[in-house]
Amino acid sequence: MSEKQAQNNQKQQKQGKGGKQEVSKSTSELLADRRAKLVKLRDDFGIDPYGQRTDGLMTVKAARDAYDAEADAAHKENAEVDNRPIVKIAGRVIQHRVMGNLIFMSLRDATGDIQVAVSKKMVGAPTFKLARATDLSDIVHAEGPLATTKTGEISVWATKAEEVETGGYSVLTKSLALPPGKFHGLQDQETRYRKRYVDLYTNPDVMQTMVKRSEIVKGVRDFLTDPPAESGISGGFLEVETPMMQSMAGGAAARPFATHHNALDIELFLRIAPELYLKRLLVGGMHRVFEINRNFRNEGLSPRHNPEFTMLELYEAFGDLYSIMNLVEKTFQHIAENVCGGMKRMFGDLEIDYSNFRRAKYLDLFEEHNGFSHKDHEKLIEKAKKLSIDTDEIVDHDQLLNAVWEETVEEHLIQPTFVIDYPASLCPLTKRKPDEPEIAERFELFIAKMELANAYTELNDPDVQEANFTQQIDGIDDEESTFRNVDHDFLEALKVGMPPAGGLGIGIDRMVMLMTNQQSIRDVILFPLMRPTQASQ
Repeated sequence: MSEKQAQNNQKQQKQGKGGKQEVSKSTSELLADRRAKLVKLRDDFGIDPYGQRTDGLMTVKAARDAYDAEADAAHKENAEVDNRPIVKIAGRVIQHRVMGNLIFMSLRDATGDIQVAVSKKMVGAPTFKLARATDLSDIVHAEGPLATTKTGEISVWATKAEEVETGGYSVLTKSLALPPGKFHGLQDQETRYRKRYVDLYTNPDVMQTMVKRSEIVKGVRDFLTDPPAESGISGGFLEVETPMMQSMAGGAAARPFATHHNALDIELFLRIAPELYLKRLLVGGMHRVFEINRNFRNEGLSPRHNPEFTMLELYEAFGDLYSIMNLVEKTFQHIAENVCGGMKRMFGDLEIDYSNFRRAKYLDLFEEHNGFSHKDHEKLIEKAKKLSIDTDEIVDHDQLLNAVWEETVEEHLIQPTFVIDYPASLCPLTKRKPDEPEIAERFELFIAKMELANAYTELNDPDVQEANFTQQIDGIDDEESTFRNVDHDFLEALKVGMPPAGGLGIGIDRMVMLMTNQQSIRDVILFPLMRPTQASQ
């Protein structure tokens, strides 16, 4: 119960017998009651209110799955016959009802809910009194046979203490905080993000999304390290770890977070990408490597951006754009089918079919959705102005083309689409097509109007790489150039010799958004970045 709800309850008065009015307790009184029960657990029941090690516990789902309908029916017909499974569970109390000499509770863990029945006759007066004094949000343990109630609800019937090793019912952790509203749970979006520890147990859908996230990441990792034979992917990749603190922020064009290392007295940056370190590993002879990594970019927040985010970055020596494209398609299909339950997944009101990945050329898509040639500069300027794009600030034709492309094409890319054949000027760190030097060997994967992956046939010529690094820095303002540097050690590595390779980045957070049907990146990150409240500062 929130403080506001408690205050509202205080205002609501019920007419009792003899005209006497009963007033709901205030928040402070409710909290004081919990403190008093904490003392009672120690003094009256001789219980440590913060529990001890408890062995042999099973999940709520496993307990529900263990229910034996035949054994339950046989026991109901003849009490002498009792082959019902005995289960031992622990969970948080989310409902608590006292009905005379029976108490019914709903316990919740990460796998679901189950009812616990505590009968005074079965457990004895002291344990029944303990169960009666239990509050919502307390974490309790229950042990006993599985049976259904008159309403058909599968329940754990707590047993007498002497019949099981640890007793049929006990409190493992006393909660001193008031739970959210009884019927609506924790609903305020910002509060849910700030108090994820409450959000997880009060909103089962959130718990399932976060569990599914872990399953998706594990599924990606397992697929890459040991691809199933039917995938057609030959050989696995080696998972590696690269530095998160770097003396030079490289591998992407982004503003980094800066820090200082006291012992070495040097400035360091949280990584914006692991690219240049992973490529060093190709030079060293690790030819198929990947990292599922945390990156940090000092940029804005939106439903699709968080300053701290997770990416898969991967490099395949002797591969190229097209071998990586095949790998990405197989990876998404594997996750959809084997982790998330099917090739067709809903994202909002869109049905995404992962069984079919389209390939489309960048310039063809531009002309398809704008109705004029990508070479027509006058019409391009006219279109840009209609879209409120600053044509004075963006004077380069291809850069302006890309600004218009993003505004007019991306919204149409709903089904999985590999956009290929980008203008080379937009991709200075990418190899050109041998027969079309004006085209870069790059693709971006779009699904549901979002960019999910970016891949290249990697540039491994050290002289061209050095020239491109320098060209990137030239012409940008002093503030931006502070965060862009030529990594001379990386260039030295290229001179040693990096094999031809394909490289890939996949936004894991966005992938989870798609697969779990979540519209905001904050809903797939356990602890998204939030501005501190006054109380937490």
